[in-house]
Amino acid sequence: MLTLPPNVSILISRQPINMQKSFDGLIAIVRSVLHVDPANGALFVFFNKKRNKIKILYWDHDGFALWYKRLETGTFRLPKITKNAMSVPVTRAQLGMLLEGIELNNAKQYKRYSKKVA
Repeated sequence: MLTLPPNVSILISRQPINMQKSFDGLIAIVRSVLHVDPANGALFVFFNKKRNKIKILYWDHDGFALWYKRLETGTFRLPKITKNAMSVPVTRAQLGMLLEGIELNNAKQYKRYSKKVA
């Protein structure tokens, strides 16, 4: 599993990709389609057309790293993405749920209440 810093930016690409793409191909998609600098510290999440494979590209201090997962059964359930958007931002918690097979569109987050200290 990935260990992520609390303030990391995570973008899910709307465009399905050919899973044969590696570093250079994914970097090109980040630059040309998502219009983001791939070395900005964000995680870029890509799925194949069947949504049973996921690749996550990120900058790891001194070079790019790639995380890859293939489901043996089932598919990843993507969050709703508006038609015009090329990507959707998600939180660390949402990415974790997505990787665990939880459908984000039906997941509910409850408000957290903080106690006032007198």
